[in-house]
Amino acid sequence: MREFLSVYLKGFSMGAADVVPGVSGGTIALIVGIYDRLIRAITAIDPRAFRPALHPTDPDARARLRTELERMDIPFLLALGLGVGTAIVVLSQLMHEAATTYPVATYGFFFGLIAASAVVLYGEVGRWTGGRVALSVGAIAVAFVISGAAAGDVPHGLPIVLVAGAIAICAMILPGVSGAFFLLILGQYEYMTGTLSGFVDGLVGLLDGGTLAPVIETGTVVAVFCTGAVVGLFTMAHAVGYALEHYRAATLAALVSLMVGALRLPVERVWTNLGETAIGTPSVAVATALVGAGAVLLVNWYTDDLEY
Repeated sequence: MREFLSVYLKGFSMGAADVVPGVSGGTIALIVGIYDRLIRAITAIDPRAFRPALHPTDPDARARLRTELERMDIPFLLALGLGVGTAIVVLSQLMHEAATTYPVATYGFFFGLIAASAVVLYGEVGRWTGGRVALSVGAIAVAFVISGAAAGDVPHGLPIVLVAGAIAICAMILPGVSGAFFLLILGQYEYMTGTLSGFVDGLVGLLDGGTLAPVIETGTVVAVFCTGAVVGLFTMAHAVGYALEHYRAATLAALVSLMVGALRLPVERVWTNLGETAIGTPSVAVATALVGAGAVLLVNWYTDDLEY
């Protein structure tokens, strides 16, 4: 139970980081010393290993299933996932409220987080070649266009939510890259935090005699997003991991350049909401951006000796 609680709390810290654009849950996993174990556990999962579960009455099958679950470190993943999920549920409502009620301060903070993260990660690229420069320029242009579209009216259909879940989960397990950041540039961040908050509120409302309709409506979106995350975890995450292992510098250059290009979105959010609230001033945006940047640089200073 002590080990379960320890892993759960580490998962909670990862989930808390994943809710904030510009902060990486993978970096938190490195800090708390579970990143290697997490990657090993994810890559060890084999659907064929669950075949003994088809024979629950057979003692030998149950024994084989238990052995396979321990080999794949499923108890660790369950405890960690429970912690991550709890943090996302608890903090998503807070982040949604902040982004919608205090957009200037919140998106100023996001700008500082993302900009400082980009500066730090560019230092990981190493030697710049012509190809890497061209790749970075292309990634900046793509992110600039996408984030510009995200600043307007972005559709939130279930196929888009599915893809967003698959992309976000890849970033969540990469040190230095934020899953919430990719939701932000895809225009799904406020929508998903609001939907998750609505789902939780709907569940709580059932206890007070509320209707089931809001739970089904929001729960469908949450389920589709989670499905995308599972698919992405076993497909795109492996592809990104392969790219980082064999083409680390080029992959990092592309990922970080996406962050740079996407800075357009928080800038536009701040610009269009100036003066909307008492704290919607340029000085507030600058101050929160400095706080966000300082937080990233402080974490980087403490984790500078970690092997990414």
